Amino acid sequence: MRAGQLRHRCALQRAVETPGRGGSTTSVWSEVGQLWAEITIPTGRIKVAADQLTAFISAEIRVRYRTDIVAGMRIVNEPSTYLVEAVLPDNGRTMLRLLCSNVVNP
Repeated sequence: MRAGQLRHRCALQRAVETPGRGGSTTSVWSEVGQLWAEITIPTGRIKVAADQLTAFISAEIRVRYRTDIVAGMRIVNEPSTYLVEAVLPDNGRTMLRLLCSNVVNP
């Protein structure tokens, strides 16, 4: 992939459990690193949930191959945040296709 297509500078984040008061734990997002990505948004739909309209957006994000990206991480490209649902190797270990979702309340 040519570098020109990787035009979005994004933060890669993972959930980290931190101890809270009374023995409970709290999940916070910790930045793993920065990466360049190509973000395409192939589908979207609107659904009524709890008397509110909610837009569900599915995105495909392509990044250079890395071994540390797994499902459950997230990609932040301000102002959007995408949850990584699946990680698929592409082009013989040169690229990764990340199938992601984003929930937006209009």
